[in-house]
Amino acid sequence: MEQRNNISAVCVYCASSTKIDQNYFEVAEKLGYLLATHNIRLINGAGGIGLMRSVSDGALAGGGEVTGVIPRFMIEQGWHHTGLTTLIEVETMHERKQTMANLSNATIALPGGCGTLEELLEVITWKQLGLYLNPIIILNINGFFDPLLDMLNKAISENFMRLEHGDIWKVATTPEEAIELIYNTPIWDSSIRKFAAI
Repeated sequence: MEQRNNISAVCVYCASSTKIDQNYFEVAEKLGYLLATHNIRLINGAGGIGLMRSVSDGALAGGGEVTGVIPRFMIEQGWHHTGLTTLIEVETMHERKQTMANLSNATIALPGGCGTLEELLEVITWKQLGLYLNPIIILNINGFFDPLLDMLNKAISENFMRLEHGDIWKVATTPEEAIELIYNTPIWDSSIRKFAAI
C-alpha cells in the first residue's frame, strides 16, 4: 500500500492582482475549499485581494483554518485579509517567507507575478540545498507556468542543474490533482544537497 504524507498545513503562493481572468479566482477558491475539506490549514501571505483572498475565502467557506503571514508595512497599508483565523505580523519579506515555509508540510504555487515566482524559485532552491524537504506543487492553470517549466528544463538540459533536480517539483493542472500530489510526493532526502554542485 502506498504511503501517504501526513499533511496538516500547506503554504500557497499566488497573485494579489485583481485584474486577471475569472478562471484563476475560481481555481484558487476551489483549492482553498479542498484544503479545508481535507482538514489542512492554509498558510499564505494574508493578502486581502486577488488570488490570496480567493484561496483564503475558499478555505474559510469550507470550515477550514487560515494562517496569514504579513509584514507590518503591509498591515499599515491595509493590504491584509481581516477575516483570517490567525494573522502573524513579521518585520520583513524574508521573515514572511521563512515563517510560511516553517509552518507548512507542503507548498502549492498558483499563478502570480514577480512575488509569486520569487517565492516559488526560492523554495525550490531551498529544497535543492536540502533546507526544505516537503512537496512543492506547481498548479499550472491555463498553461501559465509553461515558460517557467521550459526554463527549468533548459537549465537541466544545459547542466546548470542536475537531472535529479527535476524531481524537486511536481506539476498539477487541477486543484484536485494538486491535493493528491501533496500526499503522494515523496519527502525529499536531505542528502540530495550533495548534488547541489554540478
